[in-house]
Amino acid sequence: MCRHLAYVGPPRTVHDLLYAAPHSLHVQSWAPRMQRYGTVNADGFGVGWYPSGEGRPEPLRYRRAMPMWGDASFADAARAITSGCVVAAVRDATPGFGSEESGAQPFRADRLLFSHNGAVEDDEALTEALAWPPPPRALDARAALDSAPLFAHTVRLWRESRDLAHTLASVVRHARKHSGGRYNLLASDGTAIAATAAGDTLYTLREPGGGVFLASEPFDDAPGWREVPEDSVAVATGEHTEIHPIG
Repeated sequence: MCRHLAYVGPPRTVHDLLYAAPHSLHVQSWAPRMQRYGTVNADGFGVGWYPSGEGRPEPLRYRRAMPMWGDASFADAARAITSGCVVAAVRDATPGFGSEESGAQPFRADRLLFSHNGAVEDDEALTEALAWPPPPRALDARAALDSAPLFAHTVRLWRESRDLAHTLASVVRHARKHSGGRYNLLASDGTAIAATAAGDTLYTLREPGGGVFLASEPFDDAPGWREVPEDSVAVATGEHTEIHPIG
């Protein structure tokens, strides 16, 4: 239902990460090549990034309810934003949920950025099981869409362990006990990125210069892209990438 992407590595401009490639996330907003559910991602987009320098512990974020291709101003601004860790998503809203800006991801709490590519079959059951009580200082956990309960539980578990891969795998396992669905989750804490392949595609790419991507689909035809197996969680830093079964 969406496409998302995360990068960690040497600082690069947001424009380079999201717009420059032949099949960039920007292009995927109207012409995804591997999207299994839906055909266009026109219900909003968002970008979160971790600024360099002291005194900025939390990521910054830009979200809109409009299609990514319709916001030429951000495309220009992205040339001036540089970061060593970025999370971004374009949205195809789940039927029954609106396209307000509050539904655009990534969601944010503390140093955590989070995105969900998928859909929940029984939103009421998942909300009852995972949403309450909402974690403090995590306003996005109250958003009116099926990703919010997943984010709420992610925040709780991550605050306890600070282990991204374990947290996302645990959220998928717990969610599946209460509802069927597609649970491709993506998260970052500013130093690592992690994502699950749980109902939709996920790929990883490590560049020669040390940067690494996790993405719903490749943004170019470089030979280094590797598909993450279904029911797996991938975690990457600037030094290494690991893939484990969700369990």
